[in-house]
This record gives sequence, structure tokens and C-alpha cells, in this order.
Amino acid sequence: MATQQPALVLDPTGAGRHAEHRALRERGPATPVDVLGVRVWSVSDPVLLKHLLTSPDVSKDARAHWPAYGEVVGTWPLALWVAVENMFTAYGAHHRKLRRLVAPAFSARRVDAMRPAVEATVAGLVDRLADLPAGEPVDLRQELAYPLPIAVIGHLMGVPEDRREGFRALVDGVFDTTLDRAEAQANTVRLYEVMDQLIADKRATPGDDMTSLLIAARDDEGDGASLSSQELRDTLLLMISAGYETTVNVIDQATHTLLTRPDQLELVREGVVTWADVVEETLRHEPAVKHLPLRYAVTDIPLPDGRTIARGEAILASYAAANRHPDWHEDADTFDATRVVKDHLAFGHGVHYCLGAPLARMEVTLALESLFGRFPDLRLADPARELPPVPSLISNGHQRLPVLLHAR
Repeated sequence: MATQQPALVLDPTGAGRHAEHRALRERGPATPVDVLGVRVWSVSDPVLLKHLLTSPDVSKDARAHWPAYGEVVGTWPLALWVAVENMFTAYGAHHRKLRRLVAPAFSARRVDAMRPAVEATVAGLVDRLADLPAGEPVDLRQELAYPLPIAVIGHLMGVPEDRREGFRALVDGVFDTTLDRAEAQANTVRLYEVMDQLIADKRATPGDDMTSLLIAARDDEGDGASLSSQELRDTLLLMISAGYETTVNVIDQATHTLLTRPDQLELVREGVVTWADVVEETLRHEPAVKHLPLRYAVTDIPLPDGRTIARGEAILASYAAANRHPDWHEDADTFDATRVVKDHLAFGHGVHYCLGAPLARMEVTLALESLFGRFPDLRLADPARELPPVPSLISNGHQRLPVLLHAR
């Protein structure tokens, strides 16, 4: 590396994340960190991060622009994050091609057309909550935050209902950064087995879903103009995992925040702010993704403090730390749904900005509105207990969200 500054070791369990993010910011706009044994640059300054996310001097293609790729991919637990072949890891014209194939699934018209189905799914889940025994704690992550996004993305992608729970468990494994290399590799093998079975079934019996459309595009073209076999597998993997895991966490974090900040909930009920305001502040204050691996310097990149990210070095986008940077937002550690400036990096920035952002916003907004409307006395089951985080330095949520639905 071009610098000898000691690397800050990121905690794979996700514990103490806010203190860790403060430490990142205190070390400067960018700083070396250790991610499960791999040394990379964490960027937590929002101005620098936005610049790097839009610069042609930064790539997401590990094979082309990360000299350490061959050595790392065989031993690193997060190898799947850099080895997949889809628009998540593509650069330049290749990225534009892959994104064009997927973008129609998330057009404004298509998302608006999905609203009735999302509303019906939310209503059914909230009805099911109402039928649970009164007075007993309910895990809202399990009963609402999980099933809503997996149902929505499952419908969009054509994943049969009886297979969605299996996909969910495997996607959780992708985000679990406490797995060792062998465990992560076994999870990846199983994930591809399930993905290949979905592709085989949809090829044999196509439906009105995005999986069938991508398979048809691949089979009809077959000349390099569309997806390769591996790109098809990995594009489906990206859409299912990104469309599920992140939305789970936003529902979880928004609900938890409102239950610990009743003053903010009262602002919604008084009409001072909207549910959309709550969603945007949640995305800033507790984004679904803390750190996103990885990007790579295509050329030497000078930093504001005189150091240099050398060509070929890896870059970690530390979104959660950037979102709370004191130079960006006043009183940045405080949740405030009345903020006028609602800018954040929860969905990324630049050409890799999340295509599913409008759909995620819709799901979370409808879930919160229905949940708090149906259960006005909703409260945490044990307000004094700190909820354990999901075991991840990537994903940002709680393992459980136990609540009581009704008044005492």
C-alpha cells in the first residue's frame, strides 16, 4: 500500500457500529481498514465519496482492476461480493449494457403498477399480526419486515412461494460476515443450486416475470448482445438479494426508531411530517447497508490530505459513516424527520445508484403507515434491552424486533 497508516479492523459482528463510524471519520476522508483480513481504503467523507462514485477513475470490476483479486478470491469469505458477474461488478460500457437489460423492471410505470399488490400484501401481513394472541411479544422483523420484501421481489422475479423462505436463508448468509471461508463457500454453492433450479424451471415453463424475460432475452440473442450464462445467474442473484435484504432493514430500523422516539411518531400523527419524511430520515440515519464492497482505483487518486489511493487498491464505500458526517448534516447523529436537506447515500450514488429505490421506498412507506395505523399502542416489548445487530459489517438491522401490539 502507498501508506503505512495502521488499518482499522472492522468488526464483522456489526457491534459498536456508531463508534466505529466515528473512528473512521476521525481518521480523515479516507483511511485504511481491514475487512476480514483484506486491507482496503474506507471512504467516509461524503464529498470525496460522491466524487469517487462518479469518477471514471474508479471501477467495480475486480478482475480487470484489482491485482489482488486472484489471491483474495480463493480465501476471502466475501469473495462472492467481488466475483459475481452482473451490473454490481461491471464497469463502463459493460455496466451500461447490463443495467439497460434490468432497468425496465423498475421503471416508474412498472413500480406504480405494483402498488395494489404491495398494498394487498401489507394488509394481509398486518391482518395476520392482528390475529396473533394479545399480550404476547411479536417479532416484527420476522412477521412483517422479512415477509413483505421477499413476497414483493418473489412476485417480480417469479420465485414460487414455497421457495422464497429458502432463498431468504441463503441471502442472509451472503450478508453474514461472521461466516468463515468454508461456510461462505458452502452457502454460495447452495445459492447457485437454487438459482439454477429456478432458471431451469422458468426455461421450461415461462411466466410473466422478470426471470422469464431475462432468460428469453439470453436464449433469443445468444450472440453476446445479451447476458452470458453466468451473468444471467448473477443478475438474478443480485435482483433477488438486493430487493430483499435492504428493504427488510429499513422497515426494521424505521419501526425501531419511531418506538424509541415517540416525539417523531407524534409529528407524523399531527401531520407535521409525512411517512415519506420518516423513510428518508431512516435511510440517512440508519441506512440498510453500512459498508459496500468493493471498488478499485483505475489510476492513482490523490486525497485531500496529501495521501494517495494507488492504482489497483481497493475502496470500501462507507455509506453509514458518510451519512452522519457532521460537515454534511447538522446534529447528524440525531433522527429528525423535519430535516429540510434529505440527501443521503443509502441507495448509492452515480451510475450504480440502486434501481430498486422507488420500490423499496413504496414498501417501507406502506408498511409503516399500515402498521402504526392499525396498532396505535404499538411499543417495544422490552424498551430497556439493547437489540443485537445482525451479524454483519455490511447489513444494518436487528436480529429481532420484539414488540407488543396492544395497550396493557
